Amino acid sequence: MSGILEGKRILVTGVLMESSIAFHVAKLAQEQGAEIILTAFPRPTLTERIAKKLPKPAKVIELDVTNEEHLAGLADVVGEELGGLDGLVHSIGFAPQDALGGNFLNTPFESVATAMHVSAFSLKSLTMACLPLMQNGGSVVGLTFDAQYAWPQYDWMGPAKAALEATNRYMARDLGKQNIRCNLISAGPIGSMAAKSIPGFSELASVWDSRSPLEWDLKDPEPAGRGVVALLSDWFPKTTGEIIHVDGGLHAIGA
Repeated sequence: MSGILEGKRILVTGVLMESSIAFHVAKLAQEQGAEIILTAFPRPTLTERIAKKLPKPAKVIELDVTNEEHLAGLADVVGEELGGLDGLVHSIGFAPQDALGGNFLNTPFESVATAMHVSAFSLKSLTMACLPLMQNGGSVVGLTFDAQYAWPQYDWMGPAKAALEATNRYMARDLGKQNIRCNLISAGPIGSMAAKSIPGFSELASVWDSRSPLEWDLKDPEPAGRGVVALLSDWFPKTTGEIIHVDGGLHAIGA
């Protein structure tokens, strides 16, 4: 029996560590039959080392999603490697330290602008850079952290994720006519490199210990990875503009 991504060509961003959701997306995608290409910034060599732990070799290209030259050349580089794309995974987020950790009311706009550019606007810019390669339609999947709520310590990444979620809806509206689906996975907290950069992350994550209906494991990124792979597949042919929660069900539970 072939995998659910058999014959698909997928670009995956954000593979930084073996503990990252993006690594598990790449691993599962290969296991399900996809050809993948990885992007990395600011240290492609780190991603190249981690990529050696994947089931099959995967090319790594440097991509700063805020760099117009990188974006302009992306389609040529990926097209030469894979010929085209059937899907892409946006697993990119960043906020300066003064935009996190309880400093919400004192964060300067420059730091907020950086968080918005890297974490939200990049979904649009990455997708548009790849659009020439998606002539037969495809699937764009991003990762969010439920922006309905104000989380402890998360500060300006919260509004950045809210902007990401809104961007996903507008992209779904405008790209549907090209048969491109745009969806997000809202994942529970994972002890990844990105999480460790958030001051007080353990306080945020502890909410899951008491409120999540399903037991949540901070050390297991695979459930979120499976959600991404499912949305990349043809098993959700008419789903777009959606946010699917892979968070143990916490989003459904009150205090």
